[in-house]
Amino acid sequence: MRRAAIVYNPIKIPDFPAYRRTVEAFFAEEGWSEPLWLETTAADPGVSMCRRAVDEQCDVVFVSGGDGTVMAAATALAGTDVPMAILPAGTGNLLARNLELPIGNDVVALKIGLHGRDRRIDVAAIDDRKFAVMAGLGFDAAIMRDAPEGLKARFGWAAYVVSAAKHLRGRGIRVKLTVDDGSPIHRRVRTVVVGNVGRLQANIPLLPDAQADDGILDVVLIAPRHLLDWARVTGRVLRRADVPDRRMERFRGRHVVIETSRPQPRQLDGDLIEDGTVMDIRIEPASLIVRVAP
Repeated sequence: MRRAAIVYNPIKIPDFPAYRRTVEAFFAEEGWSEPLWLETTAADPGVSMCRRAVDEQCDVVFVSGGDGTVMAAATALAGTDVPMAILPAGTGNLLARNLELPIGNDVVALKIGLHGRDRRIDVAAIDDRKFAVMAGLGFDAAIMRDAPEGLKARFGWAAYVVSAAKHLRGRGIRVKLTVDDGSPIHRRVRTVVVGNVGRLQANIPLLPDAQADDGILDVVLIAPRHLLDWARVTGRVLRRADVPDRRMERFRGRHVVIETSRPQPRQLDGDLIEDGTVMDIRIEPASLIVRVAP
């Protein structure tokens, strides 16, 4: 009999006993063995759990949690032949949204995990970490750092809007951007985002050309000087306008290096990492298998 692993973040599952009964009943009906349950911890958001699932020769690893849990699974499963299936939970679920996987319907997500098709997607690597959605430096990471936990629990991603409002008038940062073997680009910006996929919550196309399996990283520099500039940048994003403008510039490549003069907040797939002055990111094409809708 085939067996799946369920790597889950207990914080994201409010009624775990009921959830477990639903999942185990599904696998029993499908004729699969009882799944291997692997709980993440604050110290390990899922990397060692996914590696254990691979060692135990599970046929598929279901990831039940938010973007941070999915990122940990991508770090562990990239380069293996074990597919990852996503059971979305939490506030973001950006990889699931970009791959058009169901949000809020566990049974449909379970069916896709067993009977969907395997799609090889890229991951991006920074040091020993990998991410599948986006990395950010500056304003982007600061709003994730300062989003009120109570609002996140109650209202989801809308809490980030509240945090963003607090940072709109912040200072710009000087960055040096190098893409592949090109000449360094020097700018004063508010944020830099590097994406493997391009859509944010509410289907907002921050990086409209980004595809999960194109072997390319997409980069956006956002450099508004005042509130009116923020409104213009927002309008450009929503309209998908591709007009040359120093307030928002986009680049594409396989290797992206961002350098700043002083440490800045940084995030990978919505999870904060330590502040730093460098983000050195490389694409790893087609290295992760994700189970998606047929």
